[in-house]
Amino acid sequence: MKIFSGTANPALTKKVCEYLEIEMGRCNIDVFADGEKIIKLEDDVRGKDCFVIQSTCKPVEVNLVELLIFIDCLRRASVQRITAVIPYFGYARQDRKDEGRVPITAKLVANLITTAGANRVLAIDLHAPQLQGFFDIPVDHLTGELVLTKYFKEKKFEDLTVVSPDVGNMKIAARYASDLGGDLAIVHKRRINGSVVEAQQIIGDVKNRTVLMCDDIIATAGTVCSAAKMVKERGAKAVYVGATHGVLCEPALERLSQAPIDEIVITDTIPFKDEARKIGVKVLSVADMLGEAIRRIHNNESISSLFNSIE
Repeated sequence: MKIFSGTANPALTKKVCEYLEIEMGRCNIDVFADGEKIIKLEDDVRGKDCFVIQSTCKPVEVNLVELLIFIDCLRRASVQRITAVIPYFGYARQDRKDEGRVPITAKLVANLITTAGANRVLAIDLHAPQLQGFFDIPVDHLTGELVLTKYFKEKKFEDLTVVSPDVGNMKIAARYASDLGGDLAIVHKRRINGSVVEAQQIIGDVKNRTVLMCDDIIATAGTVCSAAKMVKERGAKAVYVGATHGVLCEPALERLSQAPIDEIVITDTIPFKDEARKIGVKVLSVADMLGEAIRRIHNNESISSLFNSIE
């Protein structure tokens, strides 16, 4: 087995290799004068089971093209199998034609990864689970809930209410409520424009309760900050927020710093912003979960049982 890292998140790859007690694969990633990427493997990979870890986060196009080049490089080096490990899968939002004359970019990217030569994909919290069906190769889909639930269980919340910040997040909130033994509530929101969201109503009891809101992504933070303000106005005694992917586009950090939130927790699927540390954002690592999934794929063991075995 060989594990290589793109330039998107080498710190995460290093932690995965430490979990597996193996050395990271050696490669040289350089840039031509005109900006084109060139990748050269420094290790012999013929006949090896190879994994390349690369989140397609900002700069999205640069990281995506680098992933495609890496896969092609491995394929032409005669490896046995290539698994594209994509902790954060970009372009996942555009998964359907919700109006005329728009692309389905998630399918396009899936096709590109397959055409480049990947034999398998390992991802964490795709924006929509049905994106697995966009690939014509096997997809192993992990969830950050394994990491976030473990952390929040250790806090031993009393009077917990898990609040879904919008209708689309209801299933995720219900799973958290079941795992953590809390009640369930939901916020009805109205989107004013692409970056402004207004919470309007809440269904459920949050007065004198500890509120937990979890989602797959915090992008502009409009939804979660608006919901946090509402539950505080309705009498919540504390508000905690958890998310797998801390995309944190502008003006997310400013909004989070001003919102009535006691703690914000994200994972390291995307490199952590130093500015986020200044407002007290806590980062949990998905490295052990990824490492265990990689070990099981290599040994042809069950991935689904991983969801019951992480303690």
